[in-house]
Amino acid sequence: MTEANVGLGQFDYAGDDHVVPFQVEGLDVRGRAVQLGPMLDAILERHDYPLPVARLVAETVVLTVLLGTSLKFEGKLIIQTKSNGPVDLVVADFATPDRVRAYARYDEEALKIAEENGLTQPQHLLGEGVLAFTIDQGAHMQRYQGIVPLDGASLEEIAGVYFRQSEQIPTKVRLGVAELLDRDENGKPRHRWRAGGMVAQFLPEAPDRMRQADLHGGDGDDGNGALAVDDLWDEASVMVQTIDADELTDPTVGTERLLYRLFHERGVKVYPPQAVYDKCSCSREKLRDVLASLSQDDIDHAAEDGLVSVTCEFCSTTYRFEATEVKPQ
Repeated sequence: MTEANVGLGQFDYAGDDHVVPFQVEGLDVRGRAVQLGPMLDAILERHDYPLPVARLVAETVVLTVLLGTSLKFEGKLIIQTKSNGPVDLVVADFATPDRVRAYARYDEEALKIAEENGLTQPQHLLGEGVLAFTIDQGAHMQRYQGIVPLDGASLEEIAGVYFRQSEQIPTKVRLGVAELLDRDENGKPRHRWRAGGMVAQFLPEAPDRMRQADLHGGDGDDGNGALAVDDLWDEASVMVQTIDADELTDPTVGTERLLYRLFHERGVKVYPPQAVYDKCSCSREKLRDVLASLSQDDIDHAAEDGLVSVTCEFCSTTYRFEATEVKPQ
């Protein structure tokens, strides 16, 4: 594709909330890129998080969407942090083929102190802990989980550690979040969120070329006692690193145009986009089953005026049951 014919409207842009798979044959690179708008807005507006928490949740959603849409089977990808910082839990999950949900748990007082001291970067908000990537293929399949320590300055750095240690694939992750303040069609002030991201991976036909200097067990000795870095991956990773957060989130740039700017000299190919939606998997039936697993004493304790209320942490939907509806198994 060329910038010229994109500008003439001969190319159908994916737009917001659509993941765009891409391939750069000249660099042996494959990846996925996305810009999120209304879908992310819906998730964050529902919870009304403080700004630092909202940004952290937004980055987690972008990463989850980029990785979840690569699943080739029916299942779920869950990305979750557990830590001792002001934001002790962030979780997002992607259920195939297109459902996304997320939420965070935080200590209001600890977060206030962190903000007063200017400690609002991810490493300050999360503190010490772990980032877990879980792939769930259903009730009859064993879960796969990869865990890495929260020891990076940003979520994209921590995700990079995961790929180096668990996947053994050279990977570059870029994430960006923007808070927009503008006016709606009636001239009223409006607050919106946007986010974008890209994952690029080095996948040459010869597997031995994937062994990089920063991979555990890499053995690409250059003959002088140093580990060699493949020139093509070096070039690709430098290109990806040059992306600004503004480019990732700018609606006037668009995912396809950004890919063209980065890789047009090497020949970038894009594939049909995949839409993603803000959809929770909770249901009245599922929550009734959860309540049925409790003891009668727990049910009696939770009931008020003969009703048991349960609110989904992801979508904030409240379900109410007559205490007599719920019978312990």
